[in-house]
Amino acid sequence: MTWSELLFAHWRVAPELVRKHLPSGLELDTHQGSAWVGVVPFLMSDVAPRGCPAVPVLSKFLELNVRTYVKKDGKPGVWFFSLDATSAIAVRAARATFNLPYMDAHMSLEQADASSAIHYESKRTHRNEPAANFSGSYQPTGEQFHAKPETFEHWLTARYCLYSANKNGTLFRGEINHPPWTLRNAECEIQQNTMGDPYGFDFTASPNLLYADAIRVQAWWATRC
Repeated sequence: MTWSELLFAHWRVAPELVRKHLPSGLELDTHQGSAWVGVVPFLMSDVAPRGCPAVPVLSKFLELNVRTYVKKDGKPGVWFFSLDATSAIAVRAARATFNLPYMDAHMSLEQADASSAIHYESKRTHRNEPAANFSGSYQPTGEQFHAKPETFEHWLTARYCLYSANKNGTLFRGEINHPPWTLRNAECEIQQNTMGDPYGFDFTASPNLLYADAIRVQAWWATRC
């Protein structure tokens, strides 16, 4: 699959507030004592099993996730609080096979030209899930770079697995592989962001922003860990 038009917007959140939303067995990963929660809008495309051609109707959709950073047995990864998407099929498949909290949403991405800001909107529509909306415009600034080890940018983005849990609390790990992110600083004007409201996360402060260039990604089935 390919991820593109991607913004990392991160807010510092009190560790105790984040930790209470994690399942037993997962350790919250912090940076200099702080937990960080990200809101990540992007475009997903070329989604298909390895060796199979992408089906246009099923393989391209918008996604916006709310995530934090965790460890298990010393292995760092990502924990998703929510993953909103425009593909009803992808939502149901991911909920069933990866135990991930994918949710239906009405979403749009607009950009006048390659040098213009991206305007991204998402409104959750999933039945029996709390409302959560995002509306904002963002664009990259400055030169491209690769995050160096031991930097905050590397800590945020060099995550090559995801963790999930089923209704019984059993933990799963899904491995992810891709080249290092090509990053740039970013600017963003947020009109609405209630993505953290269901968890009590306050996203009113100015976030840490990074824009990521398009990247090809491989993912494996999640296995019990």
